[in-house]
Amino acid sequence: MSGLNSAGVILDKKYYADFLCYNEIIVELKALKSLDDNHMAQIMNCMKATNKKVGLLVNFGSHSLEYNRVIL
Repeated sequence: MSGLNSAGVILDKKYYADFLCYNEIIVELKALKSLDDNHMAQIMNCMKATNKKVGLLVNFGSHSLEYNRVIL
């Protein structure tokens, strides 16, 4: 997916979500010991760049499933 930045300029980068569900929800999958603010910032930036309002950040690497729902 390509997108616009906050100034309305088309970005020269491409972003590929792990999953795009119903053409509306960006799903990012991780396999880390824990999620941190950088991972949340990554999904929020991707959501803003693609103009998607809902995202799901899922981590399978911790002892139990860890997830965050993100709504802009």
